[in-house]
Amino acid sequence: MTPKRNPDDFSSSETKGGTPQTPTEKEEERRKIRRLQLMIDTALSIVRQAPNLTLQDATGMVANCKSAALAMFPDKEFAFDLIYKPRFERVLAERFKNRGIARDRVIR
Repeated sequence: MTPKRNPDDFSSSETKGGTPQTPTEKEEERRKIRRLQLMIDTALSIVRQAPNLTLQDATGMVANCKSAALAMFPDKEFAFDLIYKPRFERVLAERFKNRGIARDRVIR
């Protein structure tokens, strides 16, 4: 069972200057979080289901997801590694288990 994601892990209630966000900024941040969730869910689905996907292509997809997430949310690499990296590692290990891939060595 996948744990519930907490959108606040990627959001910040304040801007970098320490001032509260406006309603428009909060709405934009919610849109970015939703876009990130959709991107991650789509990538996980593709890794699980694409019949001809290679390990190299799958890990490239994960790297692209991480790059896109960090472009949307700079300075949130720790949050990505904490929330999404284990999910990707688990799916990749399950998908490519016949290749003897250690779960902790799939993604760096």
